[in-house]
Amino acid sequence: MRGDGMRYFDELETRSADQRAGGIARALPAQLASAQKAPAIAALLAGIDVSTITSVDDLANLPVTRKSELVSGQSKSAPFGGFTTVGASEFEHIFQSPGPIYEPGRLGGDWWRMGRFLHAAGVGRGDIIQNCFSYHLTPAGMIFESGARAVGATVLPAGIGQTELQVRAAHDIGVTAYAGTPDYLKVILDRAETEGLALKIKRAVVGGGALFPSLRHEYADRGITCLQCYATADLGNIAYESEAMDGMIVDEGVIVEIVIPGTGIPVAAGEVGEVLVTTLNPDYPLIRFATGDLSAVLLGESPCGRTNMRIKGWMGRADQTTKIKGMFVRPEQVADFVAKHPEVQKARVIATRKDEQDILTVKVEATSSDAALLAASVIETLKLRGNIEIVPVGSLPNDGKVIDDQRSYD
Repeated sequence: MRGDGMRYFDELETRSADQRAGGIARALPAQLASAQKAPAIAALLAGIDVSTITSVDDLANLPVTRKSELVSGQSKSAPFGGFTTVGASEFEHIFQSPGPIYEPGRLGGDWWRMGRFLHAAGVGRGDIIQNCFSYHLTPAGMIFESGARAVGATVLPAGIGQTELQVRAAHDIGVTAYAGTPDYLKVILDRAETEGLALKIKRAVVGGGALFPSLRHEYADRGITCLQCYATADLGNIAYESEAMDGMIVDEGVIVEIVIPGTGIPVAAGEVGEVLVTTLNPDYPLIRFATGDLSAVLLGESPCGRTNMRIKGWMGRADQTTKIKGMFVRPEQVADFVAKHPEVQKARVIATRKDEQDILTVKVEATSSDAALLAASVIETLKLRGNIEIVPVGSLPNDGKVIDDQRSYD
């Protein structure tokens, strides 16, 4: 329930199928027409009569945009590669994500559409939310702060790290909600127990990594309701859980398609495919943006009463890119690591879990090498700390896999 007694964030969440289709029929051609003010989008839509694109099915007639196009565009036309409809100086923020890739941000109007998720999680006026997403270069901290403002919650802009201070602040201020990666809340709770400090956290809104069922259950046992969203730095909030915890409800400000990976061809409802997202953001109008994530449509409507399409959540990557400790690790990063060390024949990144924490291990085929030097190179190349295991040449499987995610998502 919202502080004003309303169960839903707005009336858009409970529209009928016909009402939602009518809304898309009006919004989509207008969005595409406006998007052509962005040079890269104008080139993408060249020769297409956008007035004829009035439904989700019609989007299949448009080309797919991939992250590699953002990177190549930004290398030619900094900072946004021609994908925004306004100039860089008109945005309140410019962020940098690993790549590097630059993303714009605005302060007004819940620009990343995170308020709907926080409201569904029961966070609102009267709550103090400890925002443990990074405020340094990447947009995650501001994305969740924007959502907190949209629902009237007070924010403690904690960022990441400094756990002792985080615990003390949560205790002293009377924090009632947590925002951050799924794992870090457990670190805070465990430290608070060790120090004998009682916390008032009752709700958690998480993202940036998988919320494993065992961890959600542990939080529930500690009296904390933990819900997750599916969001990216480029797109903002895409889908989110409600109190029903039955799939993820697609946000009203985006259009989601599930397609055969590597193509723009839609799959049948219920089949697993790659997630494409078209935003209705007038400033940064990404069209059929390929996330590289796999998911599937979950048939039917959520028991919570929200009527938009649901997806089953994150079901892996269309490529081998894997999120570990809240950071993406990509095959090309592993290739760069190998290229830096002539003595290394092959490397394999392995993701596992222990004590509700991600563990990164890099198995390296090498005749001889300095493990400490390789560990430092892993930090430099993958931007994460990892364990190094030097194994005999020829011992790693010859299956083309360089990133092996061994974590259980059941």
